[in-house]
Amino acid sequence: MSDDNPFEIRPGTGDDLFEIAGVLVDTWRSAFRGLLADDFLDGMSREDQAVRHARRMGAPGVNYLVAVERSEGGIVGFANFGPGRGTVPADLHEIYALYVRAEYQGVGIGTALVSTAARHCAQQGAKSLFAWVLSGNPNRKFYERLGAKAVESSSIWLDNRHYDQVAYLWDDIAALLNR
Repeated sequence: MSDDNPFEIRPGTGDDLFEIAGVLVDTWRSAFRGLLADDFLDGMSREDQAVRHARRMGAPGVNYLVAVERSEGGIVGFANFGPGRGTVPADLHEIYALYVRAEYQGVGIGTALVSTAARHCAQQGAKSLFAWVLSGNPNRKFYERLGAKAVESSSIWLDNRHYDQVAYLWDDIAALLNR
């Protein structure tokens, strides 16, 4: 994003954890209402998510980026990424989380977060990038618009229920570097 853009993408730090947690909780509640149980969504707390992300932030190879609104200084989106989890080739990296507040979607923040994450992963030797996305996620098309292909499906256990998820793959990370 250029300097005249109202948003800045920068590395996330421990000082950002509570705002990161707020973005996650708020976006889950808006995007997944009707897909996940209301009591599960309403029971999510910023405090619990901040603790969860503090553990993640300290893990080897795990990185965070935040999108900050320049005028207000608040975090409006974030990405969490690093080496692929599970048994995957070393040159396959993963976006673990990508969330942008609903009122800031559609203005290029998600694209900027993915592109910046891809650049970082490429510098670490990644050739490909993937993300797991809930099948019922209303924003799944975002990944397809960025050129990702649905390549695998599985289920994830949330709130004592199984939910279907889809792996979106960018086979050539270079396609994301200049978005």
